[in-house]
Amino acid sequence: MPPDSTAPNSKTSGPRASLLVVGGGIAGASVCFFAARRGWAVTLIDADQGRASEVPTALLNPVRGQSGHTDARALAGLHLGWALIRELGGRGHRVAHGQTGVLRPLANDAARAKFETNLPPGLAHQWLAPADSPFNLAPGWPHLLFLPQGGWVAAGALVAALVTVSGAEVRRARAASWDARSATLEDGEVLHADAVVWCGGSVGASWGGASWGGGSGSDPGGFSHRAGSLLLLEGAAAPLPVSAGVYLAPATFSNGQRGGVLGATFEAPTSGYQAGGPPLKSLHWLFSRAAALSADLSPAVTGIWTGSRLSGERTGPQPGGWWALAGLGSKGFLLGPLLARELVGQLGGQLGKRLDSQMDSAPADLPAEHALSSLDG
Repeated sequence: MPPDSTAPNSKTSGPRASLLVVGGGIAGASVCFFAARRGWAVTLIDADQGRASEVPTALLNPVRGQSGHTDARALAGLHLGWALIRELGGRGHRVAHGQTGVLRPLANDAARAKFETNLPPGLAHQWLAPADSPFNLAPGWPHLLFLPQGGWVAAGALVAALVTVSGAEVRRARAASWDARSATLEDGEVLHADAVVWCGGSVGASWGGASWGGGSGSDPGGFSHRAGSLLLLEGAAAPLPVSAGVYLAPATFSNGQRGGVLGATFEAPTSGYQAGGPPLKSLHWLFSRAAALSADLSPAVTGIWTGSRLSGERTGPQPGGWWALAGLGSKGFLLGPLLARELVGQLGGQLGKRLDSQMDSAPADLPAEHALSSLDG
């Protein structure tokens, strides 16, 4: 399949599979989208609380960190991300974005040497001199790495469009527990399906502790939580994302107004979700790094956004029989759709065998729909 193809190989004949998706951020929304592409009936359980995927602007940046190391899946994720945005636009769901490229200023020759060593050969890039900078760069950055395949996207709009196009039934509720074939809501209602995929974020990771093998309210092991904040600006301080420790990027806010963002503070990782805004020292750090990056910080601050990211990637079948796609951290928008497509493909193979087996064992005069619903127990 071409890396920018959004459509998995669909099985359109036979009984219709049903799927419960717990968590409606970029991972859960992507699972809904690709499951619906296979003709599945999808129900999304989402409490609409504290989603990191509601960040005003998400960067599609293939190179993370300060050394030029690139996730082996980054290019495929990048191609798929832009393909999804184009397809959604073709369906009448325009998502604000800019395939503008990403600029990575580097402070010295040693940093450039690291990047040159670690950048993958298939990644398009260009080295620029400071005089060629597309924005008002502060002094002290002798090397500029331009990544033309990167850019930015209005994160919340992308998540909403994926869910809408999927046609998923959305239940605004909290899942108290779940297993391989059902999820119990906080009010005691039990929903059944052929499979369950958990895509919770930092807030939801401590919900349903029993599903992780712990007690009520327990947090699954292997995850870490990291709060961060960014400032909303009345205008864009740069025409494209510029990233060097902090980042400046254009933005289109939920009210349709255009502006920019300056992000992000990063608090110390914790073992559980912690609410609250950033301490003053974090904002001081953010402003000082921004001043070192840009010679023009004239746009006014109009607000602040704070969220918490869940890290510790977990994807695929879990010991309890349910599936997970969670813990992508800062790579959620880069890798979430790609990993969701892969997970749905794997899950489809498993469900196909199960449904075929049920069909083979059903009485000859039993309708296919009855054979499918019998799987709900």
